[in-house]
Amino acid sequence: MLEYLESLPLLDHHCHGVFGEDLDRTSFEEALTEAETPAPGVSLFDSQIGFALRRWCPPVLDLDAHAESGEYLARRAELGAAEVNRRFLDAAGLDALCVDTGYTPATLLDPPDLGRLAGAAAHEIVRLESVAEQVAADGVEAARFAGEVRARIGARDAVGAKSIAAYRAGLELSGVRPSEAEVAGAAGQLMLAAESSGAPPRVGDEILHRFLVWCAVDAGLPVQFHVGYGDVDADLRRGDPLLLIELLRAMAPAPAMLLHNYPFHRHAGYLAQVLPNVYVDAGLATHNLGHRSPALIAELLELAPFGKVLYSSDAFGLAELYHLGALLFRRGLAGFLAGGVEDGAWTSRDAERVAGLIASGNARRVYGLE
Repeated sequence: MLEYLESLPLLDHHCHGVFGEDLDRTSFEEALTEAETPAPGVSLFDSQIGFALRRWCPPVLDLDAHAESGEYLARRAELGAAEVNRRFLDAAGLDALCVDTGYTPATLLDPPDLGRLAGAAAHEIVRLESVAEQVAADGVEAARFAGEVRARIGARDAVGAKSIAAYRAGLELSGVRPSEAEVAGAAGQLMLAAESSGAPPRVGDEILHRFLVWCAVDAGLPVQFHVGYGDVDADLRRGDPLLLIELLRAMAPAPAMLLHNYPFHRHAGYLAQVLPNVYVDAGLATHNLGHRSPALIAELLELAPFGKVLYSSDAFGLAELYHLGALLFRRGLAGFLAGGVEDGAWTSRDAERVAGLIASGNARRVYGLE
């Protein structure tokens, strides 16, 4: 089963750019964690993701598996960022990438560069809050805000949209479309807050998050939602996808793509079973759980229909995360499917068909990438 899955290219339906420059040890370890900075005296190489990296990444750079961290980083520096990125993106075995371009705190390779290195088609996922914040920063008056946001989303050559409401307002969003007056009022408050603070506009109002989701729905785009595990800005208490159920019902039949989901992946699997428009993945958590990622994948698949599970890496910054995400996902899914064959739960032919759906078929269908 693993050999079969390794022969299948993956469609990574949610990922980010990678650093185009060389990194020192501190910068490299910072990119291995969702924390702002690692704790003093604690190495991220001594973690699930760190050991997974030392097990699976050194051979891509012509080193033995389990190479020591110093040896690994020295080899990485010797090859240079361009070659390292090429090797790991190629090793991921991707057929297509859907790249979130809305978060760029550093210079990252853009979708065309990622696609070239991976030998795969690259598509954009538009970050909804970024569009709204740019409209506000451009000084568009509050009464014209809604129309301008809709126009800019519609003008993007994107295959999907992403909401980060989980980071800003939490996922308990009403299913009711906000009125034009409500949107104009919230937009006015957004601009006033930015003007008084001197900081760039930052969408945090529940009305605006909800408005942006409906903009994407009206534009015919599948809507991705960050769910659960993320960096320290996320309030995990408000990141449970069960809080989204009212909006998910109201959105139907527009596809809602629940990203990451850990530690709420079983909740997400339930929603994928009971709501026809909900799809799920285990991105971000897969490589962070390392050796334990097969348990995560098996738990996600307890309730979620196999035709509603997608692959994503949520790789950001380090090209290694593209390789690790793909490798660990293939191994975890292969173990799950092979175990079912051994137990007589399904046939090997069924297992291969399901593998194809999850590897790329489901994503191609939902994003219209047939």
